[in-house]
Amino acid sequence: MTAYTIRRLLLFIPTLIVVTLIVFSVVRVVPGHIIDLMVSQEGYFSEKDKATILRDMGLDVPIHVQYGRWVAGIITRGDLGKSLWTETPVTEDIIQRLPVSFELGIIGIIMGLLIALPVGVYSAIRQDTSGDYLARSFAMFCIAVPDFWLGTMVIVFSSLWWGWSPSIDLIPFHKDPLGNIVQFIVPGALLGMALCGVVARMTRTMMLEVMRQDYVRTAWAKGLGERAVVLRHALKNAFIPVITIFGLQVPVVVGGVVILEQIFALPGIGRLMLDAAMRRDYNIITGVTLFLAVVILLNNLVIDLTYAWLDPRVQYT
Repeated sequence: MTAYTIRRLLLFIPTLIVVTLIVFSVVRVVPGHIIDLMVSQEGYFSEKDKATILRDMGLDVPIHVQYGRWVAGIITRGDLGKSLWTETPVTEDIIQRLPVSFELGIIGIIMGLLIALPVGVYSAIRQDTSGDYLARSFAMFCIAVPDFWLGTMVIVFSSLWWGWSPSIDLIPFHKDPLGNIVQFIVPGALLGMALCGVVARMTRTMMLEVMRQDYVRTAWAKGLGERAVVLRHALKNAFIPVITIFGLQVPVVVGGVVILEQIFALPGIGRLMLDAAMRRDYNIITGVTLFLAVVILLNNLVIDLTYAWLDPRVQYT
């Protein structure tokens, strides 16, 4: 397993290079240059002023030279560059916003799993009953309904019916733990719904397959109760494909964080990314993209290594 882990870590390098090349190039060919945005906000700039600003930003050289300087800064100093608008280090912006996105993502994942796993298991052991149909309908609803639409509806109807609207200011956990949890629980639940639909259906499918295996029939024949058969014999073996699907849903969670942070005015990494895209802040866009790519790649590695714990028959070569 050690050799496999090392090989997977080494594969991060070409993957990250491809990701950064694509993002670095695409954001610079999108219509609307940062200089044009600055002119629209700050007023008239002469051509000489524009040339000076481009030189100060390092945008006066070809794109491959800009990319080389950016990569060299990461390798030699661990520097993702500075914001083209505020001149604050990108790393500092990410560290400042990370706790918000991390809290929202963790709440979403926990709530999604707390809903998906019981729903999927119950749907499997009560196959073709009214409860099964209800659980499957709920899972399909979670898959079909976009989280941005659901989030917008929650805000609109909650304000109309109960006079509630999300706070526009972040409530720090260390100052008001209860207020912080209340602020994050609604977007966290919506994020969890986007995750739980696919996981619930996969859990049901794999539980049905495992429950038909000979060793499960033997457990029934030995007189074991339903709880023992499901929890000790079926559940762990059914989880291997579920873990795969869960790992594939993490990028969906990341995308949901970006959208829900904007809807609920949470100052996290997703909102930082959207604001940077609107202002053509190239350094923040590429820095945040690199960070998210590393997170997703590490998540995939952890999911693969989890197989060995769930199923000792898995061999890494």
